Amino acid sequence: MIKTEIKKICPQVKFKELLAKHTSLRIGGPAEYFVEVANRNELANLLKIAKKYNSKVFLLGAGTNVLVKDRGIKGIVIRLLGDFRKIQFKNRSVFVGAGVGLFQLLKISAEHNLEGIEFLAGIPGTVGGALVMNAGNPKEGIGNLVDSVKIMKPNGKIQIFKKKDLHFSYRRSNFPKGSLILSCWLRLKKSKKETIIKVIKERLKERWGKQPRGYSAGSVFKNPPDDYAGRLIEKAGLKGVKYGDAYISEKHANFILNRGKAKAKDVLYLIRKIKNTVKNKFGVDLELEIKILGN
Repeated sequence: MIKTEIKKICPQVKFKELLAKHTSLRIGGPAEYFVEVANRNELANLLKIAKKYNSKVFLLGAGTNVLVKDRGIKGIVIRLLGDFRKIQFKNRSVFVGAGVGLFQLLKISAEHNLEGIEFLAGIPGTVGGALVMNAGNPKEGIGNLVDSVKIMKPNGKIQIFKKKDLHFSYRRSNFPKGSLILSCWLRLKKSKKETIIKVIKERLKERWGKQPRGYSAGSVFKNPPDDYAGRLIEKAGLKGVKYGDAYISEKHANFILNRGKAKAKDVLYLIRKIKNTVKNKFGVDLELEIKILGN
């Protein structure tokens, strides 16, 4: 049985684990199998089991930038811990595991007098997720700093992408479908700790001055070319619109927040309302930035 085989590899597996406990929106039904993986061998063996039983695999970083449906996820949900949270420095380069949180990376890099990633300040999530989405702002993305990325294919084999193999654009990367990011090397610049911390604080102040606090998945939609999703949603008169316990932020219209008891169906209703209203009023077809997972 798949349960027995998973438990043999990862004794800490949880069955029917409620994913609302593991997402920044505090929304989401149960995962059929929720596994925290500590090393490459565990991950490779888990992928073999998934293939054997034709079970889908989902990687959940910090639980940001995702909306898990109310019925949950049928398959194996993986969170990377242990070896995947290692950080090592070599001159001006830093090796980072995919499970490392962005804030932790910022903090430790500053302590090593290395700058270049301050634009990530205030962006939640892990390095792995940041690479997939090329996290950053319209002018800067983490992809610009990457020297190489190590991934695991669905068959458990390792592949290394060098800088020349990587193609990053706005909220996009070219990693093969179904592959899992394991780690990367980033190239930073020498600076002074005090200077770096000052810039980080400025970035945080600027970001939190514009964005709402509370349970959210971050920006819901990507910015369309030469415009901003938040501006269009606000101009469409949708700020503050509520459905169930979910609502469109009055501070920044590209955020949907959970007052505490919202369901995925509430958020999905608001997403559809935003897309339809903006399309009808301005002819713009907004593209989702958050990922919708589950049944």
